[in-house]
This record gives sequence, C-alpha cells and structure tokens, in this order.
Amino acid sequence: KHTFFFFFILTHIGRSLVFPEETANSFVELFPAKELSLNAFTLCLRFATELKGKREVILFAYRTRDFDELNVWREKDGRLSLYLSGPGALFEVPELGPLANHVCLTWESLTGRTTMYVNGRSSASQIFQRGHRVRPGGKIILGQDPDNFLGDFQAEQSFVGEIFGVNMWDYVLPSVAIQLLSTGEDFSDANVLDWATVTLMPTGSAVDIINY
Repeated sequence: KHTFFFFFILTHIGRSLVFPEETANSFVELFPAKELSLNAFTLCLRFATELKGKREVILFAYRTRDFDELNVWREKDGRLSLYLSGPGALFEVPELGPLANHVCLTWESLTGRTTMYVNGRSSASQIFQRGHRVRPGGKIILGQDPDNFLGDFQAEQSFVGEIFGVNMWDYVLPSVAIQLLSTGEDFSDANVLDWATVTLMPTGSAVDIINY
C-alpha cells in the first residue's frame, strides 16, 4: 500500500478509479468477496467530482436481474440518497464538490435504522426499509446506473471524477470506526468489498490507477 496526496493526505488507498468524461458506456465492475445477501451493511467510499448544477450523479450501484437492489446517489438538489429495491432515504448534506469527500452509509434490517456519514460526521438517523433484505445474484458497478442487468445506461446520470476507498461490511460499523476511516485509518476487515484486494474490471474510458 502507498501513501499519496489527493488534495490532502489520505493513507492506505493504493488505487483510484478515474472517470474522465460523461459517457453511456464507461463503468467499472467490482467483484465482492461474498454474495450481497445482506440484512445489514456499512458502505464507505471516497469521491471527488467537478460536476455541478442540477444533475443527479450515481455513486454506487448494485443490481440484480429484476431490481436496483442498492444504489447511492448525489441527487439534483445536492442531497445524498440510498435506494433499496424501491423507495429512497434522502439526506441533507454540505455541498460536495471537487475536493475528495468520505461518505459512509449504514443500514440494518431489524430496526430500519439508516445513517449517512460525510467526512466522519453523521446525519440524523432515519427508519428505512425495516425488515428488508438485500438479495444476492447481482452486479456491482461504479460510474453508471444500470436500468437492466449491466446495461441501459444514461450519460446524464454517469459519474465523472475520481472514486476510491470503496469498502463494504455485512454489518454496521460503530460510529467511532467510521470517524477513524474518514481520517485515513486503514481497516483490513472489510468482508464484502475490501479496496486493498478487490478485483476491478474497467470498461470504456474508465481508468484504474495505482497511486504511489
């Protein structure tokens, strides 16, 4: 692993994905360590984008053949959102722009408690999709929103910028751990997606960069 500068010092990232332009055919598929059969999760990532104006931006997409199982968006009004097979939970956050931001989402089926963290600071929790379960058998992609199984993309929803530090656990991390992650602390126990080891497959103009 390597320490590098990306507007400010971040540690133990090692690689990043650059999406240089708005397209309807560039994306990166991630191959998880285990199936996404989830009744709880913590999902964290870092991103930077210069996209402005009233434009929705997909940050993370997991789709099965029939459903958008788990999507994270920056909405047209600047809010961040989580969608689980239907309705969304939306969170007011500070403006997120060209400097790298650390975003984490936690959700658990038992209570429905859902919390958004931006740069280590948490939102007010919401009760969302209580009793739901994220189903297995899908594809994880960054850069596009698939309206069918790994296809039917729209350029005006694509991500342009840089994404890195994508990690996912099949349980809810405590807030103190998420705060440490936001400062660049490294956790090696991400058991669904571990950014240090995850296999990536870029398509189109998306580029996987090793940082030194």
